[in-house]
Amino acid sequence: MQPNTTLTPEEQAADLRFDQLRQLVGLVDYDATKDPFPVTGMDAVVFWVGNATQAAAYYQLAFGMELVAYAGPETGMRDRKSYVLKSGSARFVLEGGAAPDSPVLDHHRAHGDGVVDLALEVPDVDKCVAHARAQGATILVEPYDETDEHGTVRRAAIATYGETRHSLVDRSGYTGPYLPGYVARQTTVARPQGHPRRIFQAVDHCVGNVELGRMDEWVAFYNRVMGFVNMAEFVGDDIATDYSALMSKVVANGNHRVKFPLNEPAVGKRKSQIDEYLEFYAGAGCQHIALATNDILQAVDILRANGVEFLSTPDSYYEDPELRARIGEVRVPVEELKRRGILVDRDEDGYLLQIFCSPLGDRPTVFYELIERHGSLGFGKGNFKALFEAIEREQERRGNL
Repeated sequence: MQPNTTLTPEEQAADLRFDQLRQLVGLVDYDATKDPFPVTGMDAVVFWVGNATQAAAYYQLAFGMELVAYAGPETGMRDRKSYVLKSGSARFVLEGGAAPDSPVLDHHRAHGDGVVDLALEVPDVDKCVAHARAQGATILVEPYDETDEHGTVRRAAIATYGETRHSLVDRSGYTGPYLPGYVARQTTVARPQGHPRRIFQAVDHCVGNVELGRMDEWVAFYNRVMGFVNMAEFVGDDIATDYSALMSKVVANGNHRVKFPLNEPAVGKRKSQIDEYLEFYAGAGCQHIALATNDILQAVDILRANGVEFLSTPDSYYEDPELRARIGEVRVPVEELKRRGILVDRDEDGYLLQIFCSPLGDRPTVFYELIERHGSLGFGKGNFKALFEAIEREQERRGNL
């Protein structure tokens, strides 16, 4: 059965509201012609996983993503299978090793399921690589062209923290489903009655965890090599509990459509969530991906019904009179947020709603955040303590606190 790809009037209105918000977020003082490393937006989040075939089915069934392209032994990609899924502008690529000597298998043995590439769409690959090289970046892949009957894609790649890379992709001359070597695929997963076409519309931000003492080094890397600007900084009591602490800084590209918070552990009484990640991922890597949705209540209800687990929030969070005084009026009653465990925060620009999934894989590493923004450009600073205490409860259950 093929999915119904016709948007309902309600879904069209929701997508329009999201596009308007995204345009507002992009309204910053930015001139791409003066940017030495111009970035248009996220191109793809590429995962190396233990079983891409099953993972692709899971992302369709649980997260409502649509399968759009495939490459593997049948198409000439001998060492792996690669599935491309989309939800709005968010593109995930799930790859698993198909040959015993595949580097995907080696990476998975060391790190488990994880993000290997935060690929960026750029208008000029060569310009970006030239600037990155001049600033001392490691060029993993020199600029090159890939061509098929759909046109040409120009690509390159630079190294960032851990074994993560940023592929640089210019697909302005390409009309194929993803890249040369991929064939179009359509999902055959039937969408349940009343299920929206998209549960989420975009990648809001991607969070990286790095080793103790290296956060500022990587912030400087993004400033120097990629021209990113600093958006926010969280240190000390902003981002600590009674047991553990961390430090975080946020960098963003010129138009603020690509945002990378970077975390490092801080000294605490016990092992922090960053320490746990670094131990089980065996090094620095992408900790979580925030998915932007225009209806977080519906998204949580659907995902939970599909078997996705979320971190729990104690009732005391919602009963705190300071919370209600701080957040003011929001679009849904606090009781509805409480019933689902959704967190809420407000800043000078507006408010946001957010919730965090439990880790999806066998290791306590990569997880997802759902976020619904109403003007706020922040990251839920007021929720940090409640979030980290929820994570610590899960750490304690795993014996890792």
